[in-house]
Formats: sequence, C-alpha cells, structure tokens
Amino acid sequence: MGIHHFALVALISLAITLGVATTGSLFRPDSWYAGLQKPRGTPPPWVFPVVWTLLYILMAFSAALVYVHPESPLRLAGLTLYGLQLLSNALWSWLFFGRHQILGALLDLMLLLVLVLACVLVFALISPLAAWLLVPYVLWLGVALYLNMATYRLNSAS
Repeated sequence: MGIHHFALVALISLAITLGVATTGSLFRPDSWYAGLQKPRGTPPPWVFPVVWTLLYILMAFSAALVYVHPESPLRLAGLTLYGLQLLSNALWSWLFFGRHQILGALLDLMLLLVLVLACVLVFALISPLAAWLLVPYVLWLGVALYLNMATYRLNSAS
C-alpha cells in the first residue's frame, strides 16, 4: 500500500464521515433545548462541535485503515458496522433536536454504543490502530449517554 493510495482513501473516508456528520448537524439546539433542565456536568455549548469534529476525523482515519486491508468477510463486517453506526449517529440529532424525542434519542444512543463497540472489536482484528482510534469516540459516547439519560430523567415529568 502506497502513501498516496492511503491518503486518497483517507480523504474519501473523511468526506463520507463529515458528510454524514453534516446531516446530523442540520438539527441544532433550539428554544426547546434551552428550556430543558440539564444535568450536572453538562459541558458548555462550544465543547460539542470541537469534540465532535475531532472524533469524526479519528473515525474517518480508523475506517480508512480498515478499508486499505485486503478484502475479506471481516473487513466487510467492520465497514458495514462503521456505516451503520454513522447512520445511528446522524439519527440521534434528528431524534433529539429535530423531533424532541429524548427517550427515542436515548434508545438510539444505546444502539449506537453497541454498534461502535462491535466496530472496535472487529477493527481490532484487522488493525489495532484503527480500533484504538475509536476509543475516544467510545468514551465520548459514555458522556453522551450520561447526559441523555440524565436529561430524560430530569425532564420526563414535564
């Protein structure tokens, strides 16, 4: 594998990943969100786009590392899981900010975490570096799970 080939694959992976991220970013916090009770430890608003941008870059490079490996059922499974988690990731924004469905978003987030963990396991069998690049994503999803769950709990009576 040449560096030029990997660079091209990485750029395409980045374009796909950021493209999906952009669809999720169409649904932003609004007055409904501003009126919700937020859990203790909620980061300031500027943190989210910074963290998510970095995570999407790491995710794209992780997928690129897997893509450049020889074709195999394992590679196909890993890239399929990657695509499914991207869709689940974008769905969360639509459910939470677009539809104001805190519980629906929480259920999607649980599915997303399972998909990403499965992706990490499969990626680890193909490229340990690809798996490690997803670890910050898993950790951030843990934070997101806490925030979503606590937001649901704090606002479920209203």
